[in-house]
Amino acid sequence: MTDRIALVDDDQNILTSVTLTLESEGFDVDCYNDGESALAGLARRSANLGVFDVKMPRMDGIELLQKVRSQSLMPVIFLTSKDDELDEALGLGVGADDYITKPFSQRLLLARIRAVLRRANDGVMKTSGPNIVCQGELLMDPDRHLCSWKGQEVKLTVTEFLILQALSVRPGIVKSRDQLMDSAYGESIFLDDRTIDSHIKRLRRKLRVYDPNFDQIETLYGIGYKYKT
Repeated sequence: MTDRIALVDDDQNILTSVTLTLESEGFDVDCYNDGESALAGLARRSANLGVFDVKMPRMDGIELLQKVRSQSLMPVIFLTSKDDELDEALGLGVGADDYITKPFSQRLLLARIRAVLRRANDGVMKTSGPNIVCQGELLMDPDRHLCSWKGQEVKLTVTEFLILQALSVRPGIVKSRDQLMDSAYGESIFLDDRTIDSHIKRLRRKLRVYDPNFDQIETLYGIGYKYKT
């Protein structure tokens, strides 16, 4: 069965280019240029995943996701043009499954879509296997982008998962910001230092929710994760 993607953005160039890419990869795509039309369209025909711009006229992506979440568990990836838009979205706790900042590569968006769909279609946490990462109380399933801490599932975006995985595969080895960005975005994507710092900050904040004693990534209960400043 072909997966259907609901693509919502008020930039026609993004709608056109992303639609061409997704259709060439075998996806069906429904395009909407604002949140209100997307909400009406999703009521008529559901999708397997949504890609929502955050800032849009006639209902922004945050409000759209809130309304979608009241009716459906459809996974959603946010497109954001500024980091503070992402802070606003996460602060509201609306439950986006991942986020990508503009400008972005089509290859990166495809990888994120496939990862989120795979996690949504097979969200079973495995405790053993050739790819399972187990460090102390941390358990990670890279095939499904699932993570648990002390037996509790930790809901991470794909980007956060990939950064934590890079830190956990070789504990105690200092990673540079560039190495972490390459792990999360690929070597062909250039981002400034503030981007990786923002991801680390959000990752720490999420882990503190699951364990109030968690202090920072570098110590993580003696596992020794570090990143080079």
